[in-house]
Amino acid sequence: MKSIGFISSVIYTGIALVAAGLFLAVTLPGRYTLVESIGGTVWVFSLSMIILMPIITPIVKKKRGRVKF
Repeated sequence: MKSIGFISSVIYTGIALVAAGLFLAVTLPGRYTLVESIGGTVWVFSLSMIILMPIITPIVKKKRGRVKF
């Protein structure tokens, strides 16, 4: 049985990677330089992680509490 911390970290890291990937995909063909696109991608990933950590962990904890193993 995996820990709540591990499960929630996989979830919020995955969501943050998707958000950063979408940002990169949108900005690469545009009028932005490569440095701006990569910097923005890192920024979106970092902020997504900061925002999602305190949101996802209690949700996973609540869902795992209901499941009986």
